[in-house]
Amino acid sequence: MTALALAREMGHEEVILVQDAEAGLRAVIAIHDTALGPAVGGTRMRPYPGLEEAAIDALRLSRAMTYKAALAEMPRGGGKAVILGDPGRDKTRALLAAYARAIDRLGGRFQTGADMGIDGRDIAVMSRLTRHVSHTPPGAKLDTAELAALGVFSSIRAAAAELGRPLRGLHVAVQGLGQVGYRLARMLARAAVRLTVADVDPSRTERAAAELKAEVAPPEAICDLEADVLSPNAAGGVIDDAALPRLRCRAVVGAANDQLAEPRHGDALHERGILYGPDYVVNAGGLLSLLYEQGETDEAGVTRRVEQIGERLAALWRRAREEGVAPHRLADRIAEERLAAARRAR
Repeated sequence: MTALALAREMGHEEVILVQDAEAGLRAVIAIHDTALGPAVGGTRMRPYPGLEEAAIDALRLSRAMTYKAALAEMPRGGGKAVILGDPGRDKTRALLAAYARAIDRLGGRFQTGADMGIDGRDIAVMSRLTRHVSHTPPGAKLDTAELAALGVFSSIRAAAAELGRPLRGLHVAVQGLGQVGYRLARMLARAAVRLTVADVDPSRTERAAAELKAEVAPPEAICDLEADVLSPNAAGGVIDDAALPRLRCRAVVGAANDQLAEPRHGDALHERGILYGPDYVVNAGGLLSLLYEQGETDEAGVTRRVEQIGERLAALWRRAREEGVAPHRLADRIAEERLAAARRAR
């Protein structure tokens, strides 16, 4: 499906292509739905095969942000932006400045922050040119990645209860040890969880083995592990036709966006009896951090909200079980119902 057809199918309000040849900037900003409030979502920078693939990524991620806000009962809409390029090679102050000016031209319809390939230092550069970017304040005890990891930890704790297991001794396979994944692994290690980790960067797995006493698996073998929980915390689309028959876990609960390559893969998990935590429910800690960044709550308040993600997920699983439906289908339905109510109230 083309990006244009996908935008039509998903009901996006606005898709903006940004180009500044002098700064080397090519970006896509997707605003999915603002029925609940202004669109929010991170900006990621990564190499894409082309503009079409980048646009599709932004479209899918922006709808997930809409659903994430709806399920977290946040007065925000969903958006996402992607910058085409290698952050290690192509990211410059000129590129960031050009992108910040593009965000500013939207006049607040899209509020953004850090994501894959974009960090707090980049946001600091952009914040000089637009007030529509935010990040955790310097010196704060919590940051966005820590809160995102806390939400996943709370969700894995809920999964353990759903599986009838104590958290201590639970076997969790963590795929991806980036900003969120490593923090999650550290929280799990403190809770005496048995850890197996995988990452394409050997230095990250070596660190986890040394600091957290984690077992290490090759990245290509993480889906084959016999574990209680597989926790995807890297790129999306990890649950696809190739991975499904290899899965030997009892639950899939992680921070990665867009974990299901297609909705039917969530149906297949359900049919196999594998518990699935819809990613936009599990990883809402990053979105909730916005309440802290914008001064709407303090550290204790945002921590309480993020820890409640596990309770929200447990309630979703209970209702899905009662109704005999796959959790991701129920989560989508709840989000759409809340969005429809917000549109009627306009």
